[in-house]
Amino acid sequence: MADLKQLARHIFHETLAAIDIPATMQRKLQRKGAQLVCDGGVFDLRDFEKLRVVAIGKAAHSMVDGLSLVLAPFVRFEGVVSAPTPPHKPVPGLKYFVAGHPLPNEGSWRAAETILALLKECDRKTLVFFLLSGGGSALVELPLDSRQSLEDVRQIYQALVTCGAPIDAMNTVRKHLSAVKGGRLAAAARDATKITLAVSDVPAGKESALASGPTSPDPTTVADAKSIIAEYSLSGQFPKALRRWLNEGKMPETPKANAPAFRNSHFSLLLGMDELFHPAHRSAERHGFITCCDNSTDDWPVEKAAESLLKQLEDFRQTHSGQRVALIADGEVSSPVTGNGIGGRNSAFVLACVEKISGKKIAVLSAGTDGIDGNSPAAGAMADGETLERARTAGLDPADAFRRSDAFTFFSRIEDAIVTGPTGNNLRDLRILLAEP
Repeated sequence: MADLKQLARHIFHETLAAIDIPATMQRKLQRKGAQLVCDGGVFDLRDFEKLRVVAIGKAAHSMVDGLSLVLAPFVRFEGVVSAPTPPHKPVPGLKYFVAGHPLPNEGSWRAAETILALLKECDRKTLVFFLLSGGGSALVELPLDSRQSLEDVRQIYQALVTCGAPIDAMNTVRKHLSAVKGGRLAAAARDATKITLAVSDVPAGKESALASGPTSPDPTTVADAKSIIAEYSLSGQFPKALRRWLNEGKMPETPKANAPAFRNSHFSLLLGMDELFHPAHRSAERHGFITCCDNSTDDWPVEKAAESLLKQLEDFRQTHSGQRVALIADGEVSSPVTGNGIGGRNSAFVLACVEKISGKKIAVLSAGTDGIDGNSPAAGAMADGETLERARTAGLDPADAFRRSDAFTFFSRIEDAIVTGPTGNNLRDLRILLAEP
């Protein structure tokens, strides 16, 4: 069974290696002389006096590298990059900010101010590239209410990321509290031509939730935001400054599809669910597994998702009797923080599987493609049918670790945490379930 677990690790790493953001950028954004072709749209660079770039997210540096390759060697640009890590090789003309995630920091705040100042100078002769990827919500932030401090904003984010709400619900609230989300960056460059290129970590069809949709029309409303705040009992966890602002009825509506800012605005999805599933599926099949993919458990509570995927795996194994089988799943599971331990939703998912797979020829891996799982230094974890016995020998109780939100500590003690460091990309979480006959 140890071999089965290591095969799951190999599939995960092979999938990460296959995600090449600069190459995808060059394939989907092509330049023919002065003309730029993107998703069938043609943009003549000679029509613009200024080119500007705003790159936000965990994949910001890779996306900037890709855009530089597309536009080189003749075109130079100015702009702002906000990412959780510094660049390996800064691009001339760009200002870089090392910002905070999952909680905004001073870099997030200064990046937002600098981006707004940059966009204020954009006119009809400006072409702006917005390069968006997961994590962007925290990496660029400025409140609509100027009375709120950075510490207030951090408290708001802490309440949101620990309440158990799905990502699109969290981002609905963020959009209505922020000066840079829910289409407000597009509005800040109203007259400019805008091209948004996205590496998505949100559910298919909900791309306006990516980085809280700074350049997209917002389909959510003030009423939606208030409903989510009530459903998850967030108001009592918010800082006094925000509660006062909300009580004053100051929350404005976000820009909608008919706003002037979106007349010259274009959106292109570079990488999404398919670009994660395909390499994972191919890798599993290369290792001899009959493989299927599933995203039905997206946003499900972690324990319910574990039960469902393990049942699917068992049904799949029975259908293909005598064969190795693999189930590949993506998306984020809901894992409210119930203790003060170290971990995240991926290691929590695997922890929820440990007792269920005990003694079985099954391996489970769940990890973030960005290399980060909650407040831990790991991307996620893996387990097999021997994990429960090994844990008990080490004096560990999976149920106790789950209650204390301490999944990383559990798996690190038995050397089954998956540590990659920041990967430079950010699609969705990846779950790999393998079974032998």
